[in-house]
Amino acid sequence: MKRRLKELAEWVGGTVIGDGDPEISGVAAIEEAHPGEITFISNPKYLPMLSETKASAVIVSPEVAKGDKPLLSVANPYLAFAKILGLYTQEPYVAGGISPKAWISPTARVGKEVTICPFVSVGDRCSIGDRVTLCPGVWVGEDSSIGDESILYANVSIYPATKIGKRVFLHSGVVVGSDGFGFAKDGKKNVKIPQVGVVEIEDDVEIGANTTVDRATLGKTIIHRGVKIDNLVQVGHNVVIGEDSIIVAQVGISGSTKIGSNVTLGGQAGLADHVNVGDNVRVGAKSGVMYNLAPNAAYSGAPAVPHRESLRIMAAVMKLPEMKKTLMEVEARLKKIEEATPSKEQEE
Repeated sequence: MKRRLKELAEWVGGTVIGDGDPEISGVAAIEEAHPGEITFISNPKYLPMLSETKASAVIVSPEVAKGDKPLLSVANPYLAFAKILGLYTQEPYVAGGISPKAWISPTARVGKEVTICPFVSVGDRCSIGDRVTLCPGVWVGEDSSIGDESILYANVSIYPATKIGKRVFLHSGVVVGSDGFGFAKDGKKNVKIPQVGVVEIEDDVEIGANTTVDRATLGKTIIHRGVKIDNLVQVGHNVVIGEDSIIVAQVGISGSTKIGSNVTLGGQAGLADHVNVGDNVRVGAKSGVMYNLAPNAAYSGAPAVPHRESLRIMAAVMKLPEMKKTLMEVEARLKKIEEATPSKEQEE
């Protein structure tokens, strides 16, 4: 598929600088692009490569006013790149039907134009929407529902009574609805607390490979609309994640934590149980969130504190060896002064 540069500009709401007629057949990274492809620059450090790339056109920000090849100027080059890449790579959905090697309960309801691959198991009273894709090895427990146009990749496990919305992507190895980690002490013994709640995942959510979402002890674990979760994330029981939040790889969210809308949690951040994180919060990588975080702010460190304060703490920590050396020198000088100063008893 080829499109002229001016057509791509209309698609992303941008402006062409130079010739708008070159035909673009694909998208590539700036170092790997060939004639006929479009690339992008979203980070200023790549600007020197503008004259070196072999691409036929480059997506740039408005700060770049000229170049030796046609430019597509937009406010957000990375977003424009994403939209154009989707235009060239997304193929129309074609239903694959139901494999004879899949098992579907007679009491399950299956929608139109589905793709259900070999070795899929769909339990009693489940509801599978239209144009849903279930890849090999998917297990859908009884009383669960999956909304239209959702894709569950290989070996995804959906425990019973889980509700999944429309256009949800669950990558390989995702587990939704496993028991929350709840135990009560009886002396030295750990007595399991029955986990009898459910999980609800709303529309347009994407969850990365090998992430786990625990069912609630009572009530619901809820992932709201538009949330994007990376690989290897742990979402504990009764957690609520607000709309359009982003959870990066290896984050651990303890039980009953409430996360607001449009929150970003950096990689390997850990959140204690029963913590509330406000809307529009950004938490840095490897931060330890032990207390509630007020909205519309950035935090980092362990324990997490406002980001500017965290930077001051880190700067002080870096100076600790020097401070220790200075303190030891002061102590040595003070000792010499004390030794040279006669005591009251000696004066008498």
